[in-house]
Amino acid sequence: MRCQNLYQFGQKLVRRRPLEPTEDSESPSAPLNILKLVAFGVASTLGAGVYILVGEVAMFIAGPAIIISFLVAALSSVLSGLCYAEFGTQVSWTGSAYLYSYISMGELWAFITAWNLILSYVVGTGSVARAWSVAFDSLIGNHIFQALQGTFSSYMPYYLAKYPDFVALSLVLLLTGVLVLGARESVLVGRISTGINFLVLSFIIISGFIKGDLHNWELTEQDYTLNTSEYADIHSLGPLGSGGFVPFHYDGILHGAALCFYSFVGFDDIVTKGEEVPNPHRSIPISIVITVFICFLAYFGVSATLTLMVPYYQIQPDSPFPQAFLHVGWGPARYVVAVGILCFLLYRLQSSLFPVPQVIQEMAEDGLLFRGLARTHARTKTPIMATWFLTAGPHLIRTLLLGIMALLFEFSNLVDLMSIGHLLVYSLVAFFVLVLRYQTDWNLSKNEKIEDKIQMKPLVKKNHLESEPETGTSKTLTSLCLPISTTPTQKSGQIVYGCAFLLVLLLTILSLILAQWPSQVFSGDPVLTTVAVLLLLLITGVTVIIWRQPQSPSPLPFRVPDLPVLPLVSIFVNVYLMMQTTSGTWALFGIWNAIGFLIYFGYGIRHSLAGSNHQQPPATSLHLPDS
Repeated sequence: MRCQNLYQFGQKLVRRRPLEPTEDSESPSAPLNILKLVAFGVASTLGAGVYILVGEVAMFIAGPAIIISFLVAALSSVLSGLCYAEFGTQVSWTGSAYLYSYISMGELWAFITAWNLILSYVVGTGSVARAWSVAFDSLIGNHIFQALQGTFSSYMPYYLAKYPDFVALSLVLLLTGVLVLGARESVLVGRISTGINFLVLSFIIISGFIKGDLHNWELTEQDYTLNTSEYADIHSLGPLGSGGFVPFHYDGILHGAALCFYSFVGFDDIVTKGEEVPNPHRSIPISIVITVFICFLAYFGVSATLTLMVPYYQIQPDSPFPQAFLHVGWGPARYVVAVGILCFLLYRLQSSLFPVPQVIQEMAEDGLLFRGLARTHARTKTPIMATWFLTAGPHLIRTLLLGIMALLFEFSNLVDLMSIGHLLVYSLVAFFVLVLRYQTDWNLSKNEKIEDKIQMKPLVKKNHLESEPETGTSKTLTSLCLPISTTPTQKSGQIVYGCAFLLVLLLTILSLILAQWPSQVFSGDPVLTTVAVLLLLLITGVTVIIWRQPQSPSPLPFRVPDLPVLPLVSIFVNVYLMMQTTSGTWALFGIWNAIGFLIYFGYGIRHSLAGSNHQQPPATSLHLPDS
């Protein structure tokens, strides 16, 4: 009885949402070509990171080698983007990783994906609000900073910001109020904002290369000792590195890459346009790669010009570019740049407010969050609870979270938290792609009939102990490297599923070792080097087992090349970048997910529509073994 209850509980975790395409998805109104997709992707990706994050990373973390950090982050984004393209183009009308996870992998995976997307959206919006506040304060002479720091700095814990940012909080409350009243994104305002952004970026890059000095990439410790001689204590400036192009060495580049990943978040929005693309199998992956490449060129240009114009240890992280123009003697230009940055960040803040209530409302409609959060106003289509601020509707929840984030946390802390949330989601996407390609054939098309699920019901009732012969164990071991069938079976799908879990565990351990003790591993430490080599051997062996399993022959709109290697490399890079974040970020991340699991296991698992209305069995590949 206990084993049966455990089995039924496992089935609830992987029950899938049935395919229910909307009528609107049958006839896309305006087909999009690659150029339009790239324009949409670039507009969604270029954000606060290009103006504020560059100064923070260049001064304290990577120095001039920030351009290499952006390169590593771009490569990670391309790998994730290719996995995302296969993951999303199979069911183009779903529009989000949450819905596709629910349809293809199951309920628990969908909840984890959506919960961390909410975290990323909330933190990302809070970081933009904080960036706008800092840029505005710098434009007016840092009077707000001086007043608030003098009043509150002695009361703020070390793990929070130096002062509460009431400007950012007020901005979030104001824009949320506008959104609650029924405001919608304006295409014209978006295009104007994107145009302003490109003009500012072009001016910064061209001016920077004109006024730049290559000597700033060859600085030594003596250089910054002489230039900071007016400080009685050089250490009060923080760690300044050892000079040269890579003053903070290998660790600085990788930690910088983890932060720079924040700047590439948004390219995955291209997948949500799959329904409007005539050839998504070709247009979406190409558009993602081109988008990431264009954004990398922009980030490369602004980070290179900033570190050429100003020695990295003299960069003002709160307002790097206006102060850089002041440093090179172009004082009036800093006001033009500052105003352009403020206009663009204001639009980015407004546009970033829209996705959060949509995700929350979708989860509430599916029963994974409280049903009251799905109620909308008949006229404005905004949540009723939030409109009247009576109880915790999506907008109110979002506003409280955004307000706390923008009020109390530094920009770098918010960037770390957003990066770790999106890196987890992208790792899950790569994991889903790896697992689903090796499962028994089930077609994710608009014409799939619900009756197909009937064929899977006997698999649930089947008792493996009765059906397997006594030689089942030996056959299982043989099938690891010499599968009998040329098409996926339930057994081969389970093998891949288990091996994929094992690989994620091994890659996480390896990433942790390489992130915490890189010098010991590569210098030949007998213990750590041996452990790393053994992990690599195990990873290689398990990868070979997955590679030997038969893949689904069904045609896909887009297939990730070099399976299973590319998804595994994507998972490794993402997890490795996650390991570069601070322990405080991991603590906040753990608290957020603990709250999510409490909500899911306390409410969502019992009120899920997938369980109450459909009672469908999970995908054949996700069956738990009978005990």
